[in-house]
Amino acid sequence: MKELKVANLTKTYGEKELFKSISFMVHEKDRIGLIGINGTGKSSLLAILAGYDQADGDLAVIDKAKDYTVGCVLQASDFPEELSVLEVIFQGDSPQIRAVKAYEQALYALSLDPLDEQTQRQFTLAEQKMNELDAWQTDTNAKIILQKLGIQDMNQSFGQLSGGQKKRVGLAQVLIDEPDLLLLDEPTNHLDYETIAWLENYLSQYKGAIIVVTHDRYFLDRVANRIFELAHGRLTEYSGNYEQYVLKRSEQQRIEVEQENKRMQLYKQELAWMRAGAKARTTKQQARIQRFENLKENLHQVKTNETIEIDLATTRLGKKVLEIKQGSLSLGEQKLFENLDLLIQTKERLGITGKNGAGKSSLLNVLAQRLPLTSGKLIVGETVRLAYYTQQNEAMDENQRMIQYLQEALSQAKQADGSQISVTELLERFLFPRYMHGTLIGKLSGGEKRRLYLLKLLVQQPNVLLLDEPTNDLDIETLTILENYLETFPGAVITVSHDRYFLDKVAKKHLIFEGSGHIQTFYGAFSDYLALKSQEAIQESSNASKEVPVAKKAQPEKKKQKLTYMEQKEWATIEEEIAQLEEAISDYQEQMLACGDDFTKLQELQSKVDQQQALLDEKYLRWEYLSEFAED
Repeated sequence: MKELKVANLTKTYGEKELFKSISFMVHEKDRIGLIGINGTGKSSLLAILAGYDQADGDLAVIDKAKDYTVGCVLQASDFPEELSVLEVIFQGDSPQIRAVKAYEQALYALSLDPLDEQTQRQFTLAEQKMNELDAWQTDTNAKIILQKLGIQDMNQSFGQLSGGQKKRVGLAQVLIDEPDLLLLDEPTNHLDYETIAWLENYLSQYKGAIIVVTHDRYFLDRVANRIFELAHGRLTEYSGNYEQYVLKRSEQQRIEVEQENKRMQLYKQELAWMRAGAKARTTKQQARIQRFENLKENLHQVKTNETIEIDLATTRLGKKVLEIKQGSLSLGEQKLFENLDLLIQTKERLGITGKNGAGKSSLLNVLAQRLPLTSGKLIVGETVRLAYYTQQNEAMDENQRMIQYLQEALSQAKQADGSQISVTELLERFLFPRYMHGTLIGKLSGGEKRRLYLLKLLVQQPNVLLLDEPTNDLDIETLTILENYLETFPGAVITVSHDRYFLDKVAKKHLIFEGSGHIQTFYGAFSDYLALKSQEAIQESSNASKEVPVAKKAQPEKKKQKLTYMEQKEWATIEEEIAQLEEAISDYQEQMLACGDDFTKLQELQSKVDQQQALLDEKYLRWEYLSEFAED
């Protein structure tokens, strides 16, 4: 059994100690969810385990076998821009991966110039190597992964891809390589809910170990069997999935608080004794004084997970908010939606989800008046004060200090009860301790920048919130508080998200973008929609298997007692004909297995299989009919 042993890992970033002397073991088949507030060092820990970074000091130990392999997908992929997608994906060192890469390259070259003899020889050699290493299963697995992740153009330059596409390519690369330890930093970002469901199933059957950083609580529930929590520089382990972690952590904190209260009561008693003028004239009194000093040092050791308290005021919102009448939007030749009627009311809770690239973010841009409709009308209420939390932060001056960035919005903010709160207090409530307020923005982690950006939007007291994939870069603690805040937010909330848990908590109505301009409306929890879709898929599959072939429907009713002369001749040969059809189908299927990635040949063979299968079905139906009379 392959294992990874980690001991005495310490990492400091600037003035901030991320973690100190943490130790743990990773066993084969472990599914570890690594959680913690943004800035606690989750990504840094993954980078150290992957060998991209080093721990502080000389005491750190990362012990693993020489042949133990580690694959990592960080939030930002940094492959050379000039490489093709194929070159990025097949970067593994195993003989099978190298053989598949050479085969795919030779196949592509052959498709460009099928008559070139040198190209033909290279393809033949590559095919022989695939047979020699039995690498066809690796090639098949790679194609399944690429298809599920929506990666189609293997010869496109990596530098031409969008951020989301780069993330998918990086994910495909490590999944295909199948390392002993898979490190995933927010793997569900930029994936639609169908792909996330596939990834959950794939990882649950993965043969190696996994450490995953994710905000997706349903994902952790379905994948994780251990939870590592990074908080206050320590790593705490919990067995089970996320739901079990929440229960165990709650119980642990209850016990710790009880113990802290007991220590405080004892401290007060001992403090009264000290103040009474106890003299250290005896060994017994001296020992009691020493116990008092030790007790004093150990007070306030219980640290609960901090949370973001959002209690900011909003401006009044009238009945007229946002409305699209007969709205259509096209970008180039792509139709995103057509003749859309959408009414956003005062306390609207609208979730927008569906396929990537179908127009979800574009709809938010229309509502924010950043993108004009191709046709139709957008009506914006006079009292609307809109805040738009986009997927990318607004331009932030890396050399500006945090407190200055926030002061640009306002010097003081009003809370829901009408009282004023200073910028300093706001930053502290948003988990930025006072010593960090003068920190340059460039020194913040990506998640801390997103939290600061969210804070700046909320202190401006909006009454309509547009949220574009808010879960992508916020930690679970922040999301929980944001969800609770949105429950009491008096204005309208429209959010684009693939996070099923977040949509369940926030949205009451959903627009499902299905692509090609088709949008479905669903009322209720998003999980109910997914359950309904799953039920429909099962029902469709069941109905398909019960369909009666046309040939059977057309079968004449039995009106005679025996076979005609021609039917007797047919009966004498029908079983042999059935056997021949079955053998032909088997031969075609074997040829398909040997075709590799020759899609033209595969399609041709599949067509022949379908034809033979149709004939076979007819023969079986005919055999059933004839047998009724042949047995009489």
